[in-house]
Parts: sequence; C-alpha cells; structure tokens
Amino acid sequence: MSNEKEKSFKSGFVSIIGRPNVGKSTLINHVIGQKIAIMSDKPQTTRNKVQGVYTTNEAQVVFIDTPGIHKPKHKLGDFMMKVAQNTLREVDLVLYVIDATESFGPGEEFIIERLKASGAKTFLVINKIDQIHPEKLLEVIDLYRTKLEFLEIIPISALQGNNVDTLLEQIISYLDEGPQYYPSDQVTDHPERFIVAELVREKVLHMTREEVPHSIAVMIEQIKRRENSDTVYIGATIIVERYSQKGIVIGKQGKILREVGKQARADIEALLGSKVFLELWVKVQKDWRNKATHLRDYGFRDDEY
Repeated sequence: MSNEKEKSFKSGFVSIIGRPNVGKSTLINHVIGQKIAIMSDKPQTTRNKVQGVYTTNEAQVVFIDTPGIHKPKHKLGDFMMKVAQNTLREVDLVLYVIDATESFGPGEEFIIERLKASGAKTFLVINKIDQIHPEKLLEVIDLYRTKLEFLEIIPISALQGNNVDTLLEQIISYLDEGPQYYPSDQVTDHPERFIVAELVREKVLHMTREEVPHSIAVMIEQIKRRENSDTVYIGATIIVERYSQKGIVIGKQGKILREVGKQARADIEALLGSKVFLELWVKVQKDWRNKATHLRDYGFRDDEY
C-alpha cells in the first residue's frame, strides 16, 4: 500500500505572476497559512522570488511569488523584471493573477505577450471577485478568453479565501507524479533572516504610506539567542536613499520607528515562536537602487538567475 501511495504522489513548481498590487502575496499567504510574503497596497512590494510550499498527503506544490511585471525605471527594476520573466521558464504551471476591478490595459497586454512567447501552461486567476458584480465578472472572463488560451479560468478572493480550495485542486490535477521536495512542515525555502527583513520592511511601508516610496531596504545585522534566555536579539538597519526619508521613517521623537518595531516584533515572534528584542537603526545610502554593489549587499543578486 505504501508503494502505491508513493507512486500517486504529485508535485511541481507553480509561478504566480501579474501586475503590481493584484494580490499575489495575499494569495500565497492564504494558501500557505502564514505570512511569508509581505503585503502592501503599494506596487513593487515583492522583490525576490518567495517560495511557499503547500503540502498534503497526496501532493506538494512549490509556489514562486514574483515581482509585479512593470516597465523598469532603475537597476532594481531591471532585476525585478529579470526575476519575473525567468521564472516563466522554470515552472510546471503559471498562475496569471489579475485584479477584477481593474480595466484591461497596456500592462496586461505586456504580460500576455510574454506568456505567449514563453509557451507556459497558464491559469487565469481573477482576484478580488468580492468587489464586483457577477455580470462584470462574466465580462472579464469573456474578454480574457480572446487574449490567450488558458488551461483554466478561476475567479477567487485571496483576501476572503473564496474559491481558493478549488484553485488548489485544479493546480494539483495538472501536475505530474513527482517527489516531495521539502519536508511536510516546511512552508518556505527562505532563511529566517530574509523573512525577518521583509517583515520589518512591510511595517515601514505601512507606517510611512505615501511619504516614502519603495526606496527602502532592510539589512539584518544580527540574530542571536541570548544566553540562559528564551529571547532572540535582532539588530536591523533600515536603508533609505535621502536624509528627508530618514526623518520620516524615524518620525517625531522616534514615534514612527518605535511603532514599526512594535508591529514587526509581533510578527517575528509569531514566526520564530520566541520572545524577540528588536533593535532598529536607519541609514542613508544615496541612490542605492541604481548601484549594483548596494543591490548585492541588500540581497538582490542577479547572478542567481
């Protein structure tokens, strides 16, 4: 019986692509059941491939959450586009996620042309269906059917969880038999250091809103468990491009930075299952997004792709 079960196990790699802010990170977090991809209502939040691992007794799906596909404006943008496009060639299936509330435009045309060129097997995932009338949904489906031959068209609400189980069932049905790549209890292949940095960055983006654009990186200087204690010490530096941004991130009398630390610490404690002492600094590194050496220092390594 055990041999029969092993033979019927299915596995594969699935990429999640789409324009910025369509809900890709929300979807991967809902599927995995915990926060591994940071969420923000600003575009360009996700910068690296974030692998989320979904495992059942019958299958394992390794999800790759890519940067939103957009026209690059700097070296960081070039890096993000390279990651997104290379991913199409690496996976068994692509989920092209769109926002049901947004009109079809040049951005969608840009992605569809790349999907056509790649020949990737693709699902159309229509997100945010909880925000539109059913008649509008039918119009969206009819429009996209004329643009590309999708294997499946699946409407969902990643935030509410509507129809996500159906999406998972359909994904697994298209995967081939294969090995279990990761242990059943592993939900990502990223080291804790990476996820901790992302959680801090998410809180900075949330607290500063429109005042600070996506010119923020976070470097984890140190993670260590204190002797004879359950507490984990984390030292992190928030990198900004201008002195005016440093003032915004710190806030009047340090109020913003303290709140960033408080909110990030709560998420990090949930991630690590330990008490956390989080110490934050803010450093100005002018124009870091256009300097290859800084990009490598902050974890954006294009030689990996």
